[in-house]
Amino acid sequence: MTDAHAETRTLVLLRHAKAEQGSDAADDANRPLSPRGDADAAAAGAWLAHHGLLPDVVICSTARRTRQTWHGVAMGMTGAPPEGGPTGPSPTVRYEPGAYDAHPEELLALVRTVDPAARTALLIAHNPGISLLSAFLDPEGTDEEGLRTAESAVHTSTNAWADLGPAGARLTARHTARG
Repeated sequence: MTDAHAETRTLVLLRHAKAEQGSDAADDANRPLSPRGDADAAAAGAWLAHHGLLPDVVICSTARRTRQTWHGVAMGMTGAPPEGGPTGPSPTVRYEPGAYDAHPEELLALVRTVDPAARTALLIAHNPGISLLSAFLDPEGTDEEGLRTAESAVHTSTNAWADLGPAGARLTARHTARG
């Protein structure tokens, strides 16, 4: 058996960065990031790298703005100091259609499928589901406003991914990226 620190799992919940306004609901999944969103995504990646929160697994909604957010985060993780940080092996990236417009239970079901060997997972999705999932995992650690665009909520747990449930992952950090 390994020590308790090695068994700690970290789940980073990230709301996608700021997107351009859409003209109609039918085209919502194709909205791109705004210039501010591009900068904020890179800043989020730099913050994650600086704090050693490099994911082993990334679960990302298939919406254009979330895929672009992941791209910006990945680029930000390889940035130069002082805002950048160390880079590790490339994570396994899963683009999941079910993460678009998902309820927190659906997002949690995706997290529960993470490889048991993974220690850090990053979920990039949308409100309200991503904020509600954060509140579900730690009801004491959230605020009423939920996650803002490009905001990360870092949860830790000693539970296996498959066993995450209500109040099962303490909120240990929040960060709103503003590039």
